[in-house]
Amino acid sequence: MGIDERLAPALRHLAGARTDLSAEKLTAVRASLDARRRETARLLDCTGVQITDEVAWGTGVRIYRGGGEPAVVFCHSGAFVLGNLDTDQHLCVELARRARVTVISVDYRLAPEHPYPAALDDAGQVLDWVVENAAVLGIDPDRVAVAGSSAGGSLAAGLAHRAAAGAAPPVAFQLLHQPVLDDRLTPSKDEFDSTPGFDGPATRLMWRHYLGGAGAAPAGAVVGRRDELAGLAPAFISCAELDPLRDEAVDYALRLMWAGVACELHVFPGTCHGFESLLPQWQTSGQLFALQGAALRRALHG
Repeated sequence: MGIDERLAPALRHLAGARTDLSAEKLTAVRASLDARRRETARLLDCTGVQITDEVAWGTGVRIYRGGGEPAVVFCHSGAFVLGNLDTDQHLCVELARRARVTVISVDYRLAPEHPYPAALDDAGQVLDWVVENAAVLGIDPDRVAVAGSSAGGSLAAGLAHRAAAGAAPPVAFQLLHQPVLDDRLTPSKDEFDSTPGFDGPATRLMWRHYLGGAGAAPAGAVVGRRDELAGLAPAFISCAELDPLRDEAVDYALRLMWAGVACELHVFPGTCHGFESLLPQWQTSGQLFALQGAALRRALHG
């Protein structure tokens, strides 16, 4: 059965969509994506969520206040090379509203201009800023989670590792959606070489940009290569069935559980990478938002 037939009917009109991360097209792809997401953010119904833009020690952040004292440091999607604070505004509003939390979205630096560890350092700096300014922000520093989508999921997972190692403030929970976790070949990367939203060839270019063309990944750059997982914060991991990143998400969830870390895993059948941003009003996207909100409420509100 071909990919077109395996896609849910609601997504089949997107079967020909591709993400070209080649260096010569990156500027144009960025401009197109930024324009689309800027318009989407402008039209989004944000009822019940107060939104402000601030600067956290030199890094731009967008703060979504949905009520309650817990906080979530959020890292947007974009293959490490695309995106800004508009990219995942819909998801941030959903999390803030459904989980009654304050979401702090990070405008981290992008590769290839700023390769690893620039983005992770920016996210880490914002996590430090959130905890240090908890009283001013009106949040509880003991109830801070990290979250991210796609490349942002890699950054959120990296923050969880830093926290477990004592190199960052403690985090109570990690929420990872379709996370980028491993630079190595997997069956899903090999199989899904022409899937909408994101495909196998794009994953290889993504890692090349992020690692600055380095032949071997620097220590700590690839979360999936880390051996020590015990002691990490509990996790919620979700991914799409027809996504080159599927296998590394499933593998990481299993390894967390084998290490004694509580982990909830959801694989959405018939979906492709980024389905929730491509069709945010779709019933399946709503199911994802509901599961994410419930997981954060349980973890942060008790």
